[in-house]
Amino acid sequence: MNHTLRAPLLLAGLLLLPVAGHAAGTAYDADASTTTGSTAMEYVEDSVITTKIKAELAAEQISSLVNIHVDTDQAGAVVLSGGTADQAAVDKAVSIAEGVEGVTSVKHDIRVEVDQ
Repeated sequence: MNHTLRAPLLLAGLLLLPVAGHAAGTAYDADASTTTGSTAMEYVEDSVITTKIKAELAAEQISSLVNIHVDTDQAGAVVLSGGTADQAAVDKAVSIAEGVEGVTSVKHDIRVEVDQ
């Protein structure tokens, strides 16, 4: 698959993730208590933050940013991991994550992988 098709497909898949999470949470919430409902809603909000970060990383069209994994907890704390080609890509990924609405903190465990 060529690069011109890969990025839009990745972006479309990432943007559909919160919709699937919301649908699953809604179906689960039909006869559940309020506590369960808030947990499902928190999951959807976490997924939205993660999806926004991944979409913005993909939009940068820097190939090494695709290798970054994004995890978001219930409080909006984001952890970035994986590997990039250089420190500039690490800084860019952290900057993107910090700029997304709902993010309370960003920690990274991104490794700079030098080709040998």
